[in-house]
Amino acid sequence: MTDSESDVVSATQAPVQPNFEEIFGTHHRIIYRYACALTRDGALAEDIVQEVFIRLYKNPDAARNEELLRAWLLRVTANVAQNMLRGRRRGAARDEKFVILAAQMAENPQPDEALLREAEISGARQALDQIREPIRSCLLLKHEGLSYREIAEALGIKEASVGSMIARGRREFIRLYEKIAR
Repeated sequence: MTDSESDVVSATQAPVQPNFEEIFGTHHRIIYRYACALTRDGALAEDIVQEVFIRLYKNPDAARNEELLRAWLLRVTANVAQNMLRGRRRGAARDEKFVILAAQMAENPQPDEALLREAEISGARQALDQIREPIRSCLLLKHEGLSYREIAEALGIKEASVGSMIARGRREFIRLYEKIAR
């Protein structure tokens, strides 16, 4: 067999990697159905499917082994669904606390308390404005209930750096807030 014949034989035997569009077309429906089953919410399931395929697009090595691709997609779907549901529960809990607090404040309107509260809010905003990025964003996102991983992804920083940035930001906020309050 000549070199050109062996090249032809090896080329016909080499597995052809599916491209992203083929993978999407093949697996989209099952990923969507699985996300719907996990969340019982079609709109949220669409968001999950989008996130799963974004992760696949960013990590093309996951598609190298076609036999494990479906399992990988389903595992990522379950993880993304769990994270999104957790975020929704946190958001609902924050909203519920806010509604309760707002109702309590509406029942007992104290003018001097309202002025004091406005001054505290203004001082907190001034202190936050003086904290540099990305530390300020880490503080704000943590206050919103995001995990360190979510904060790292949102800001494009290392997850290992998030905790120290939050701690540094808290110390800086306290120092600045106390200075403003004097």
